[in-house]
Amino acid sequence: MYRTAIEVLTEWKLNTKKKPLIFLGARQVGKTWLLSEFGRTQYSKMLYINFEAKDAPREIFQENFNIDRIITLLNAYGGLKITPDNTLLVFDEIQTAPQGVTALKYFYENAPEYQIIAAGSLLGINLHPGESFPVGKVDFLTLYPLSFTEFLLAMGEPQLVELIEEREFELVNSFGSKLINYLRYYFFVGGMPEAVLSFSQNRDWNEVRKIQKNILKSYESDFSKHAPKEILPRINMVWKSIPSQLSKENKKFIYGAIKEGGRAKDFELAIQWLTDAGLLHKIYNVSKPALPLAAYSDLSAFKLFHNDVGLLAAMTNLRAKTIIEGDAVFTEFKSALTEQFVFQQLIPNENLSIHYFTFDNSKYEVDFIVQNENDEIIPIEAKSGENLRARSFRLFCENFKPQTAIRTSLSNYRKEDWMTNVPLYIIGNIFNC
Repeated sequence: MYRTAIEVLTEWKLNTKKKPLIFLGARQVGKTWLLSEFGRTQYSKMLYINFEAKDAPREIFQENFNIDRIITLLNAYGGLKITPDNTLLVFDEIQTAPQGVTALKYFYENAPEYQIIAAGSLLGINLHPGESFPVGKVDFLTLYPLSFTEFLLAMGEPQLVELIEEREFELVNSFGSKLINYLRYYFFVGGMPEAVLSFSQNRDWNEVRKIQKNILKSYESDFSKHAPKEILPRINMVWKSIPSQLSKENKKFIYGAIKEGGRAKDFELAIQWLTDAGLLHKIYNVSKPALPLAAYSDLSAFKLFHNDVGLLAAMTNLRAKTIIEGDAVFTEFKSALTEQFVFQQLIPNENLSIHYFTFDNSKYEVDFIVQNENDEIIPIEAKSGENLRARSFRLFCENFKPQTAIRTSLSNYRKEDWMTNVPLYIIGNIFNC
């Protein structure tokens, strides 16, 4: 299964001034498999240590940060001779090794020749200011569920992906019906690697749903195992509220929808835990579509998105039958799946700052406002089905006159005077110029 992140890993390997790499991402998005594949194909040797394993040398960094001592012990543990130029060191679940993250600083400062990738499904929870962290001494890479184009590759459609990536939009339009069918599949299957692999091999909807339910159970098990006991009930409440939060017409997160009388102070730590674990993603409303967008963020108004559209569909018990009922899958739950899909295709692009915009009276909302690497502010309206009326989107364009405005829907790619219609199935690639 091809993951585009392997290209980023290869660039990191070739960088003569590379730092230890911290590899982030929610559990079961494929980090371990990708690192194993990277090590297998790009290095002569790889030492993989999962610090959650029973025999893992979790105390190796506690005595001191003498790199010669650490390497000697790692040689003994792995049963191989670590050579800096052709050995990849992978420290998985590094957050469970005391002083493990701090040790990366000393590798960078005292032995930069060693090639180290540290990963952890819950590592983000430990990366807060005030804790011992090697600021400026490490690089970061975040892995997300498979994008739609990665899903197409898994389905055996490299030619379609090539057309999309080469921006051959007229030709892409001619394959619109086929791509919309795959889009229906993706709304159900999502991008979790195990679910995608199963579907690519068997086309068994029930097996996919079983896999997704097991992943959701494993997440909830993590809550019980790793979250502070005092906020565990609220983590569960926030988590279970996400489908209803996203199915509202106005998708702003409402504390009172979790619990009558609920307030920010009741749930903000629970939300922080879930976002740090990579299971939810938060985007803020902006009071003004001006540069830089982050400066105009309203921290009290935000949306929470799931980490995967397929898991969101599983939480709502979306039936496979819905997939074949015309465009019903795109309109279910007040277009919650469509907006989740668009967000999921945008977030891997680190050049985008993603927000949304609500007019003063809160009646009209633009689904996404992004700032790209050229400091251009672009509104994006996500439309389900073929109903393309969007009063809020047109009102925004009339008031603020953006140079580029994007409406993404099931309709073909076409440019109009005031906006560009981008098919949903290429929205993730439209900014990759």
